[in-house]
Parts: sequence; structure tokens; C-alpha cells
Amino acid sequence: MFSMPPSVPQRAVAVAATLALTAGLSACAGDDDVLRTPEGSVISTTVTRIAEVNIVNPGRDYAKTCLGPTAPDPGRADVTRIVVTDPALLDALCALGMGAQVKGLAAPAGSVPEYLGPQFTSIPTLGDTPDATAVKKAAPEVVLSSPETADRLTALRATGALGTARTVTVDPAGDWQQAFRDVAAGMNRTGAATARLAEFTAEAHRVGRVMDAPHSEVSLVRFTPDAEMIEGTSSFGAQIMAIIGVARPAPQRTPDAVPATDANFSDADADLIYVSYQGEKGLERGKDVLLSDRWKDMGAPTWNRVLSVDDTVWYETSGLAAAWLVLNDVKVSLNSSSAG
Repeated sequence: MFSMPPSVPQRAVAVAATLALTAGLSACAGDDDVLRTPEGSVISTTVTRIAEVNIVNPGRDYAKTCLGPTAPDPGRADVTRIVVTDPALLDALCALGMGAQVKGLAAPAGSVPEYLGPQFTSIPTLGDTPDATAVKKAAPEVVLSSPETADRLTALRATGALGTARTVTVDPAGDWQQAFRDVAAGMNRTGAATARLAEFTAEAHRVGRVMDAPHSEVSLVRFTPDAEMIEGTSSFGAQIMAIIGVARPAPQRTPDAVPATDANFSDADADLIYVSYQGEKGLERGKDVLLSDRWKDMGAPTWNRVLSVDDTVWYETSGLAAAWLVLNDVKVSLNSSSAG
């Protein structure tokens, strides 16, 4: 469903070639530290490694995240204009192929997760307190809201510009599959939701069989600004790995994440370790730990079996569109390494 990006070695060669070309033409570049073409345009490069650890799917094309359009249930009217109050509900619309129908987001600018791609990041943001003109322009048939964003729904109603728009309220904080079904039902697409969840589950099980996932124990470690968290089974990425059938080390088979300490540090080890970084401070902590002797003395780091994944997709969100991204991460990396 998702196209596989070029391999890390291919990207490394491409970046190296770009650097060499830029160095040879430095007389034509600017005096700052930004890589530029001879004409002065900024050269974009993709980071492929962090602290000697390869990034899974670096430079992924998020324009391909969303699935194709779906049709309404037989005999039900289509929904063509939607305003959303909670960015966490956008994933479901992305997975239903309904991005074109979203006409406004009652949330601050920059609230849309990058992984949803340009169609969603370009949705007009109406702010926490939308004005009537903006709401009239969006002209929603449906307002998709959540319990957590009830104040934004109230603000939308206060404009007096919603007209006959109906409200669909879904809690995205619970079971992600149920939340997807609830959003789909509100969009008159229960059949599409069932089909798309079945398609994902079938592909996840297929990938698990082909890659012999039950015989690979995979550890999840998340670097936060304050700790190194050894993850359990409740995080979104861990749930997707369970559907695939990936095994987890015995200390990580309970729901809750626990901080790494002197007593349990080796619980982070496994056949393969996926690491991620919560924000810039989490990244800095991760770099320090990944380059430490204590970390490197564990089995997976010794065998170059540590890989970095996208923290936003694996931990900070949930939904069918994100689930496909996690599945694709596992598909291209379960039998990979950070060697090279």
C-alpha cells in the first residue's frame, strides 16, 4: 500500500554526492552554513542516522499516507463538508480517503500531525474561537468533535453560523479501532470501515508470517526529556506490533512503560530495539544514551540491531492511517540493522 523508500545506503550515496558537489562549487554558495546550489537555492538533505543508529523510512513521502476515497453506505447520503474540532480525529478521515471533504479545523495553526500529509496540513485552521465568517465559509454539514474539545464545539455554535450541521462526537483516546468505526459511522461509512480494518489486519498477519515475527523479540525504548522509558504493550506502536505478531521481551509484556534504572537497564535489550525521541530534549537524551558504553555493551547494540522510528507516529497518535505507517516500518526493518 505504501511505496518503499530508497535504501539507507542509496540515500547515503546520494547525500554524499550532493555534499561533494556543493563543496566543489562553494565559491558560488552563500557564506552561511546552509547547503546551496550554484544559483543559491537551499539544498534539502535527509538525515538517515542518529547517534550511529539508522532511521527507519527516512524522508518518507507523507503525501502517500492517506488511503483512497470511500463511498457511503448503500442508501445513505454522502458527507461533503466537514469541520473538525480535534486534530486526533483527522487520522480516521485520512484512512477513509475523506481529506477533500474537510473544510476547516477548529484548532490553532500547526495542530495537524505532519504524517497526515499536505492535504491535511493545508486545511484552514479556525482557531479555538472561530469567527462567524470563517465558519460560514467552511459551511459544514457535519461537525466532528470529541469530549476533550467540547469548548471548541461550543465556540463554533456561538458563532451562529453552523446552520443545520449535525454533530458527531467521538473519543479518540480509547480503542483506536473503535474510534475509527465511530468516525466512519458518523460519515455514513460503516461498510468502508469494516473493509479497511479487515484489509489492514490481513496484511499485518501476512507480514508477520512472511517475516517470522513471532521468533523476533523486539524491544521498544522511548527517550523522553526526563527518562529512558522501557515500553510495555499499551502504546500505539506496541499494539500494532502485537497485531503483526512480533514478540516482546518478557519484561515488556505488561501494559505500562517503566523508566530505565540501574536495576532494570538490561530489560531494554532484545533481538532488535526500536528507539524514538520525544521532542528535541528527548533527542538529546537519546543521543547521550545511545553513545554510552553501557548501552553499547548490550546485545542488540553490539550486533547493530538498533533502529530509530518516528515518535509521533508510534506514540503520540493513533488511527488506521498511522497503523499502516507502523506496519510499513516493521515490514522494511524487522530483519534490518544499523550496520553501514
